[in-house]
Amino acid sequence: MLVNINAASAGRQSALGELGELSRARIILSEFKYNRGAEIYGEAESADYIYQVVEGAVRSYKLLSDGRRQIGAFHLVGDIFGLENGSTHRFTTEAIVDTTVRLIKRRSLEHVAEADVLVALDILNMTTTNLQHAEDHMLLLGRKTSLERVAAFLLEMDRRLSAAGVMALPMSRRDIADYLGLTLETVSRALSHLHGKGFLGFLGQTQRRIVLLDRAGLAGLDL
Repeated sequence: MLVNINAASAGRQSALGELGELSRARIILSEFKYNRGAEIYGEAESADYIYQVVEGAVRSYKLLSDGRRQIGAFHLVGDIFGLENGSTHRFTTEAIVDTTVRLIKRRSLEHVAEADVLVALDILNMTTTNLQHAEDHMLLLGRKTSLERVAAFLLEMDRRLSAAGVMALPMSRRDIADYLGLTLETVSRALSHLHGKGFLGFLGQTQRRIVLLDRAGLAGLDL
């Protein structure tokens, strides 16, 4: 289920850091709220919009031929996603928790980029950042042990999520497993091992709030 929260005209701004503050042209922006587990767009659907997470979190994934799910990325608050190099989406995206996203028409953004070099550069930077993430994820899946993968994931989330030293994970361990190409049991064992070795601590019964106690030690595992 999604709810249209508002639609607004954007004012002058020359960067993509906030879609809500674009651009030289007057662009209609909309915000939609998706319930937990709701699909935002599906694989092979027309890529008519670009999205930014305002609140909550989003996962991008593919279903493999044997029914398994491979998560390609997690999109957190402030992240922009849905920018494709073709006319259709390559992944399906879902709200991990109740999530609000901001939408802008892809064609509208392309018109702005034609007239604003800073917006064009931001699109290029975003594209290269997505490519770098895909390359890093491929290396993680292909060359790292299960413990190294979990350590790399924790360090990635620490950079993107930590507030006041606490990392509040919106995703489940099943999500983490499908992102790292591991089983749920392997992820749970790895987290328990890292906890037992003093690399991290858990807060709360769900164990989704994590405190990293030894970042240097984790970085040493993520070789």
